[in-house]
Amino acid sequence: MAQFNYKAIDKNNKAKKGTVDAADREKAMEKLKSEGLSVTDLRDAGEAKAGITLFSKKVKSRDLSIVCKQMVSILNAGVTVIVALDMLSEQMDNKKLRSALVEAKVYVEKGGSLADAFRLNPEVFPPIMINMVAAGELSGSLETSFERLSTHFEKDDALKGKIKGAMTYPIMVMVVAIIVVIVVMIVVIPNFESMFADMGAELPFATRMMMAGSDFILKKWYILIVLVVGLVVGFKMFKATPTGDLLLSKITISAPIFSDMVIKSNSARFARTLSTLMGVGIPMLDAIEQCAKMMGNKVFRDGLLNTKAQVAKGLPLSKPLKDMEVFPTMLVQMVKIGEETGNIEDMMNKLADLYDREVDLATDSLTQAMEPITMVVMACIVGVLVAAIYGPILGMYEGIDNM
Repeated sequence: MAQFNYKAIDKNNKAKKGTVDAADREKAMEKLKSEGLSVTDLRDAGEAKAGITLFSKKVKSRDLSIVCKQMVSILNAGVTVIVALDMLSEQMDNKKLRSALVEAKVYVEKGGSLADAFRLNPEVFPPIMINMVAAGELSGSLETSFERLSTHFEKDDALKGKIKGAMTYPIMVMVVAIIVVIVVMIVVIPNFESMFADMGAELPFATRMMMAGSDFILKKWYILIVLVVGLVVGFKMFKATPTGDLLLSKITISAPIFSDMVIKSNSARFARTLSTLMGVGIPMLDAIEQCAKMMGNKVFRDGLLNTKAQVAKGLPLSKPLKDMEVFPTMLVQMVKIGEETGNIEDMMNKLADLYDREVDLATDSLTQAMEPITMVVMACIVGVLVAAIYGPILGMYEGIDNM
């Protein structure tokens, strides 16, 4: 007997997920149909884990932006949602997204809403997309919702690209430095080791440490691999805990070099998301909750969830945002002005554009700050290597000269 994962729609037009035991795929399909289920997806449990987790491409903001743009064009041409989903799935390269669009098409064909169809795959379609599509269907302005979503995902992808770009240079420099050290330890040092042994003199501490490190890497390299893997896994496990996530979030906010970029990027994301959601009629409380879920930093995420609770009690949005003490003063002031004028959506849109530009400046500043730091680190590494290798040789020559 094999086990199959399935997604289906029951007689009440509700989505269901689960597993079924059967001899093969055909038997599994028959068994589910006999239970009155309309199957939208059925795959071997082992195959699903390997195929989706290891080999399928992750659905990125850029992919969702393209889907939304194409939906706007297709729907404006008078094409139905079902045909639009069929057209999009046929031309989609991302297998995970294509499968989700096919499931959505089947669901809508059976009379379900597009928003509920997207809820079948929450790992593909984020809450902001589901909620805005639901609002668009209720108001009859689905094209407007997709147009706003397209802009939102495009901006979000650009924001992530800026942050990754700022971190690429220092990471690459450190990787090169580590490779250089390893090559020196396993190739250069062993060649000098016999010469150092013939010298007979006591070697400097740096040279002894370098030789010990070289010997360790050559003879016990497997321990080093285990340590590195253990540190990486341990770090990820620690970050996955609420305590670890909170601690690392606080560090990124308070770190002198990174804090400016972290605060401004989260401010841009908050302003853009709030403006996008409120622009299609999503209630403020729901919009704040969705903003919280979009935050990658736990300090911002927890603060916005508390903000939602405070706003639900009747407080103006600007008050709990100010109490968070992480958002820039300008953002809080602009929110307050938006509340007084009754135009928060427009204020948030302007703030998002402002902080997008601020993130550009912050990433440039971060790159400029990291360049000298990485150069100093590289110089220190090279200096230690040179001192460890050539120090004893120079000492030997000085001893010969003094004879």
